[in-house]
Amino acid sequence: MQTSAQTRHHLPGDLAVWFFIFAELAVFGILFIGFGVARNLDPNTFAAGRQVLHPWTGLINTIGLITASYLVAVAVHRLRHRQTGVTPLLSGAIAASCIYTFGKLWEYADLYSNGYNLGTDTFFMFYFFLTFFHFMHVILGQIILVVLAVKVKRGDYNGDDMNGMESGASYWHMVDLVWLVLFPMLYVLA
Repeated sequence: MQTSAQTRHHLPGDLAVWFFIFAELAVFGILFIGFGVARNLDPNTFAAGRQVLHPWTGLINTIGLITASYLVAVAVHRLRHRQTGVTPLLSGAIAASCIYTFGKLWEYADLYSNGYNLGTDTFFMFYFFLTFFHFMHVILGQIILVVLAVKVKRGDYNGDDMNGMESGASYWHMVDLVWLVLFPMLYVLA
């Protein structure tokens, strides 16, 4: 039979990281609201802009980020239970996230070469601002994953203290969550 101490749940990671995550989500939320208002004011421009995007690239990017998040979640679980294979999982997450990085860079290059940029119209202003802001969060998340992988490999994280690992994983999952809103908002919804 479980005691109340065994069933008690805790907030994973450091509280300061959660304040940062909530602040970042608030900024993205404000940007999403701005996008929605602008789309309602000029639906034709937004529909035309969406037609220029590469939905298959967006879908491939989504698969890469979801795969990375899955691997991070498994890595956290394995570390918590002092199982092996945490570093290869984090390395796999970094590799999977690079699918997004290279896909987004290709998409930016293609759009720019076809004359689309921040100044094209309201849709592309939001598209480039939102996706680049998210892109920078992905890069930071990848750096965090590299640091976590190095620390696990060195033995700094061994399952005794999960704070750093959970903080990094929580940040990564926030990055993934934002993309799961951005992808349909930009590429799918009319």
